[in-house]
Amino acid sequence: MSAEEELGRLEEEIKECQRCELWKTRTNPVAGEGSLTAKVLFVGEAPGYYEDLKGRPFVGKAGKILDELLGSVGLERSEVYIANVLKCRPPGNRNPTTGEIRACTPYLDAQMEIIKPTVIATLGNFSLGYIFDKFCLKRDKISKIHGKVFNVSTIAGIKKIVPLYHPAIATYNPGMKEVLVDDFKELANCF
Repeated sequence: MSAEEELGRLEEEIKECQRCELWKTRTNPVAGEGSLTAKVLFVGEAPGYYEDLKGRPFVGKAGKILDELLGSVGLERSEVYIANVLKCRPPGNRNPTTGEIRACTPYLDAQMEIIKPTVIATLGNFSLGYIFDKFCLKRDKISKIHGKVFNVSTIAGIKKIVPLYHPAIATYNPGMKEVLVDDFKELANCF
């Protein structure tokens, strides 16, 4: 089965998913999007209001900032893959629960297996927590480790994990945009 077929099958599974209660309140699940041969996988937390409406990741204000950040290092959305820890929006954009994360992350794990990125960029605390636990990295506050590169040895070779602030931080704290730009420069050194 080709990567495209595998991802298509996975997306169909996500559309039918009822592993947690979020399927009852979602408008559209958000599987993810981008290049199936992406070197960089961005992992966000969960779909927000606009993502839930459109069924696509990072299409609201934070998405516009992400697009600018990608452009600042010469990347376009079509060259990376963008996914979330959760595939369905938690009501009111509340934080994901442990049970929801446990139910949903097999999909993210499958996406990583199919896409085989060499760089995984976490966007925010929940993706940092999941990815750091998955790759047995010692967690720390994002304020201490953002923009740093962590090398992990896997059966598929060396992966670089880069924790980043969620782009939404710049919507309520415009001064953080410069920090994000600097962190993306560090990220760009990985590919």
